[in-house]
Amino acid sequence: MESKLNELKKAMDSTTHNGRHFTEFQKHKIRNAVHANSTFKTKSPNKFVIFIMTTFAICLLGFFVSTELLIKENNDAINGSPNTHNMWKIQHDYKENQKVVFSILPDPELHAGKPYGYIFNFKEHFDIFKGKELSISAIHKETGQRMEVLSPQKITEPSPGYSSLQRFATSFQVPYSGLWRYEVYLDGKSYGEVVVSVAEKEEANSVILPEDLPDFVQESDFDKINWNRKATTFGRNIIGNEHQSGIIGADMPSLTAQKWMWHLWNTQATELTVVGYHRETRTVHPVLNNGEGWTIPLGGENNGADVHAPSAVTIPERGEWAFVLYADGELFDVVVLEIEK
Repeated sequence: MESKLNELKKAMDSTTHNGRHFTEFQKHKIRNAVHANSTFKTKSPNKFVIFIMTTFAICLLGFFVSTELLIKENNDAINGSPNTHNMWKIQHDYKENQKVVFSILPDPELHAGKPYGYIFNFKEHFDIFKGKELSISAIHKETGQRMEVLSPQKITEPSPGYSSLQRFATSFQVPYSGLWRYEVYLDGKSYGEVVVSVAEKEEANSVILPEDLPDFVQESDFDKINWNRKATTFGRNIIGNEHQSGIIGADMPSLTAQKWMWHLWNTQATELTVVGYHRETRTVHPVLNNGEGWTIPLGGENNGADVHAPSAVTIPERGEWAFVLYADGELFDVVVLEIEK
């Protein structure tokens, strides 16, 4: 065995392990190959391919983000999330670009089921409104009911004593409590909106009607009183509602007996009935003939009015009074006065 190994060793020494195995030409090729590998640089990626890949990635990211936002908005609308809630946030000012366009002043005693007064304070120049029709619609949040509370009214003059509609007064009632959105329109185009909270209907406090009160006077007549429609001065020191009814002698109303002269426009009635209603106590009183009568006869024209009548008047207590006027048994007008002395 050992002799065979020695023979194999001699054979290998004669081939691969002895002598010169690489020629100079082969050595030169090997050196060049090694040098080429050490200086080889990776080829740069194509710039156009990079641009396409980047653009595609950005578009894909934008698609996913926009999809998420759309889903969120839809969920907000369905579930009443913040976007929907903001529409029903109580706001008495309507703003554009952080600037108040108009404000609303609702009656502090605002309740459902009864007419109340509102004052709209419009900030823009009167030219915006002149000759246009202004209307107001109301939308109830809970029921979705929509109703027109002010039919189109043509604007021809500014608010009395103002340069524009800084004191646009109106009166209406809404049937339900809760949040109501009042939308203002000019010539049928949306102008702005506000949101108010309306309290529950008040428990009915029955008005005690005197036994001798004329039959045509109804308790519901007192629910229609607009306490914000205060009497104003016009003509020859007449106090009342211009072009409808007015009183001479009521410029300094008091609890002492006074002589008032009543004036009515746009009627040829022959009898005037005056019912005094005290707001705080919800009581009804006669005030004519020093508090002893309800009705007096009417005479002819006077001070520009179509009919008139003088009478002695006595007011029983201080406070806010509505003098409800009936012409020949028909509800004609209401004069609201504050009597303190």
